[in-house]
Amino acid sequence: MRLTTKGRYAVTAMLDLTMNADEGPISLADISRRQEISLSYLEQLFARLRRGGLVDSVRGPGGGYLLAMAPETITVARVIDAVNESVDTTRCGGLSDCQQGDTCLTHHLWCELSEQIHGFLEGVTLGQLASREEIQSIAGRQRRRLDDDQIPTASP
Repeated sequence: MRLTTKGRYAVTAMLDLTMNADEGPISLADISRRQEISLSYLEQLFARLRRGGLVDSVRGPGGGYLLAMAPETITVARVIDAVNESVDTTRCGGLSDCQQGDTCLTHHLWCELSEQIHGFLEGVTLGQLASREEIQSIAGRQRRRLDDDQIPTASP
């Protein structure tokens, strides 16, 4: 399966937004620190997510991003689609030119697998992921780490 960094990071950032939604608008800088994703990369992703109607931006002090709809209605596939990614298991990128310009023997098998993966991701929402105990535990650890990093140390 070929799911690029763009798709994985978009899902990770949207799940971070979901897990921290009770704090109000979430800054990309906070997502960047918690998820170790470059701020400039997040800016590019969130521009696409905003155009895709998945997030709303809040300007000014205390600004950031909010989910544009309930996490139970946002599927992982929709996030991946919003950043113009596809889940593709073919060698040719779905173009049917796998073997010297022609379709290879297994092209249709890999296309069907891609469809199955996309269908699976259509059935998984951010809300479902956020309710998982292991994800809640990881998010808690990330928040504590971020909070610990922001505590000023006493100077000698």
